[in-house]
Amino acid sequence: MTPTRLTLALTAGLLLAATQLTPALADDTPSEPPGTEPSAGAPVKVDPSDPDLKLPEGATLASPKVLDIKSVVEDQSGDERREDTNADVTFALQAEVLFGKDSAKLGPDAKARIAAIADEIKKQRTTQVRVFGFTDNLGSSAHGDVLSRQRANAVQAVLDQDLNAPDITFDVRGYGEQYPIADNSTEEGRKKNRRVEVSFPRTAPGTTAGG
Repeated sequence: MTPTRLTLALTAGLLLAATQLTPALADDTPSEPPGTEPSAGAPVKVDPSDPDLKLPEGATLASPKVLDIKSVVEDQSGDERREDTNADVTFALQAEVLFGKDSAKLGPDAKARIAAIADEIKKQRTTQVRVFGFTDNLGSSAHGDVLSRQRANAVQAVLDQDLNAPDITFDVRGYGEQYPIADNSTEEGRKKNRRVEVSFPRTAPGTTAGG
């Protein structure tokens, strides 16, 4: 074999070996052919004739229902809290901002807070107002029942005077230590539980109470 032919043979052999080794060395080969990957943004096709999308014969849709959404706003000091739902408005005033310790006598700042609640009652044009008193669990249960009722009565009397509306009906109760909203094992929790709540129905816009 001449040198020229030997060189060409060696060159061809090296090229063949390199060609055979190349696929084994490559690690960036796509696992699927390009263009076959699912697209996240591809539109979903819906078959309008699918029987699962239709109501059974004779069936009807339920009446539309408005979900009851609750909104709670508490002032920075925590002395007053307002809770709104689709049906009711509730104001909760801590006893410390209304009364002295173990007392049902209203303090100097109490009437202004109660007057603000009376304004909201007028705005809602309601004829039913609930005034409920609550205490913490210190002292006897019987004493808490009496004190909470006396405090509820005191708040109701000021509301009645501010509203000056004989068509409004009041439901006044004293629940004592029942229905706590915080942990009675701490003073912070007991302070939240000592409260008077005033609640009334929310009147739909454009209607009058009872109409």
